[in-house]
Amino acid sequence: MKIQHLPRRAAGFLVLCAAGLAATGSRAEEAASPHTVTSNVGFVSNYVFRGITYTQNHPALQGGFDYAHASGLYAGVWGTNVSSDAINDASLETDFYGGYAGAVDDWSYDLGLLQFYYPEHPKLPGSNESYNTLEAYGSVGWRWLTLKYSHTLTDFFGFNHDSMGGGSSRGSGYLELNAKVPLPGEVVLGLHVGRQRVRNYSDFSYTDWRASLAKTFGAGWTASVTYTRTNADSSLWVADGKDLGESHWIVGLSRSF
Repeated sequence: MKIQHLPRRAAGFLVLCAAGLAATGSRAEEAASPHTVTSNVGFVSNYVFRGITYTQNHPALQGGFDYAHASGLYAGVWGTNVSSDAINDASLETDFYGGYAGAVDDWSYDLGLLQFYYPEHPKLPGSNESYNTLEAYGSVGWRWLTLKYSHTLTDFFGFNHDSMGGGSSRGSGYLELNAKVPLPGEVVLGLHVGRQRVRNYSDFSYTDWRASLAKTFGAGWTASVTYTRTNADSSLWVADGKDLGESHWIVGLSRSF
């Protein structure tokens, strides 16, 4: 059975640009703009989301735009190519997201919505059910640790009675713990563990792990190498005879503007 899943969101961040005002005599400095727009583009050797490959171990070109307001409100869009074997008859995934984020001393928080959208409107094999999925998420962070929970407000990528023979998968959840540990030389060690729970389809639930090293260079460039693995059932999370949740090594290069 072809089973798929999708996408990782690229998170927005806030930068305040101060503008100095020069004039004759003493004048106050112009207030910083509360609006920030950033963009990003990247190339990875394999698109893996929550431990599952959606490009069948092939490269992906990815990119997005983010808007942030000084109040903490933000919104963004991010896209990537996918395999039509992993996401039936699809070649593109687009993620729309928005929310509110902030920080108090060493603590941070983030609340928002994430819409996984497939412009070609692919359907689960043998059904009329769409992969499009809406999630609500919330996270709390302390220094370099972040705990996040995502909760589906729709069926989990089309899993329901019509497509899978069971009940609705609305209310499925993903709980994850992430660490970003700064190392010398502008290198960051990333560590992750997550648990995907699929409501009414427990056989599809699984745990994934990830470790990565990322190096930041000048002009917004970042290079990374990542290892991922899951304990997903290889007889269920499979497409075109390939185990979607097997271990993966991923190299990537991205730039932010």
